Amino acid sequence: MSDIKETGVTHEPTAQVNPKRRWVSYFWDTLDKPKEERRFLFKLDAALLTFACLGFFIKFMDQININVAFVSGMKEDLNLYGNQLNYFQTAFTVGSILSQVPSNIILTRVPAHIWIPANEVIWSVLTFCLSQAKTPTQIIVIRFFVGLVEGTFYPGLQYIIGSWYRKDELAKRTCIFHISSVLGAMFSGYLMAAVNHLGENSKYAGWQWLFIIDGVISLPIALAGFFFYPDVPEGKKPWYLSESDIELARKRMELEGRKPRAKYTVAKVKKIFTSWHIYALTLTYTFWVNSVIGSAAPAFTLFLKASGYSVGLINVYGTLPFAVQAGVELIYAWSSDTILRGRRWPPVIFGSVVSIIAAGSLAVWDISPGWKWACFLFGGVGGAAGGLFFAWANEITSADNEERAIVIGTMNQFGSAVSAWLPLVVFQQVDSPRYHKGWITLTAINSSLIISTLVTWQLQKRENAKRAAVEDSTDGTENESVDAIPVTTGEKF
Repeated sequence: MSDIKETGVTHEPTAQVNPKRRWVSYFWDTLDKPKEERRFLFKLDAALLTFACLGFFIKFMDQININVAFVSGMKEDLNLYGNQLNYFQTAFTVGSILSQVPSNIILTRVPAHIWIPANEVIWSVLTFCLSQAKTPTQIIVIRFFVGLVEGTFYPGLQYIIGSWYRKDELAKRTCIFHISSVLGAMFSGYLMAAVNHLGENSKYAGWQWLFIIDGVISLPIALAGFFFYPDVPEGKKPWYLSESDIELARKRMELEGRKPRAKYTVAKVKKIFTSWHIYALTLTYTFWVNSVIGSAAPAFTLFLKASGYSVGLINVYGTLPFAVQAGVELIYAWSSDTILRGRRWPPVIFGSVVSIIAAGSLAVWDISPGWKWACFLFGGVGGAAGGLFFAWANEITSADNEERAIVIGTMNQFGSAVSAWLPLVVFQQVDSPRYHKGWITLTAINSSLIISTLVTWQLQKRENAKRAAVEDSTDGTENESVDAIPVTTGEKF
């Protein structure tokens, strides 16, 4: 949105003050940028965004396939009639928790084009292994290691995306990236519906074919990542970017105040853990992770199974909340980057209000079938805010690269940590499909999310005001708009 242009001598980029925005930029931000920057962003999107989305697609497909397989014959074939599904999910989550922060710390030193696809290859191989599991214990062990390597992916890519994109570009990319997980979940259901018949004349059951085909899809994408994931701008140059592209990328991050890599010191670590950033952002994101109707348990698919739908219809209808989420998340992303002028919090509040209405209604349960279906689908409205949190976190922590990596990893880690035990308490399989305790809990969590989001917003406003006062007193420069602040940690009002 802000033009980057060269001055006659220094060739330093400058950001326009209060730039006029052309209407085309509301459709896609690169349409309002200079030719050089537009060409650079096209190459970056084609590589980083494309393979981030493909990677997250296979990650979530390989993550959620256990739920799809469970309601598609695995439960009956392996005699899983207790809380085993909860244990499978918890094993994955525990593995994921252990790897997230260490992985992001590693990413501040190890090139992303090596670290990320290496983990993708491992989880692809483990997905093949799931097709041969015979006992609940074997599944739990494999799911733990799948979680361990998959846990490196999402916070790592959010950190890398935040290392390349500016404020008016960031929400769209983080949300498009997040939506790819939704598409992975939807595809897993459609794939199960398509391959279920393969078990009729084969030594493998339909649910086993699901894991096999998931692995076949995942492995080539993982291997391609070695050639297409970029490191951070100050790292090794990827083959598809020129030296001038890298220089432009570094100048763009300089204008955003997004600092490059620096050494880990005692003072830096102390600063990270005495700042409000890590605590407010982690608490707010943890509330969100555990507030989403569709993520706490496969409640909708189990409701469909209890209602007597066939396996094929369960797998198709079970994707509808994800479709709602994908559509709403696009609306959130575009509105946040454009008409909301970089504000990330309003869609979070809106989604929480919708989730309170839906979860409260499901807690009553004895409601009309049409409204019950609507409440399950409305869960996608609250679940659509995920990408915005990481756009927000990348901006708030712009002034310290290592803090940015650690905060993003910690957010995802604590969100996953709570989701490891919460379903076991309030969404027990034996309580399906009513889950009365679960819906009451989600209503309370969404209420807490609203409060935490507003507190984080106010802390950000106060910090920005202090920073603006310091800048005014030191250099006397005029205040700039929220969309073109050379050094910023977020929105101004």
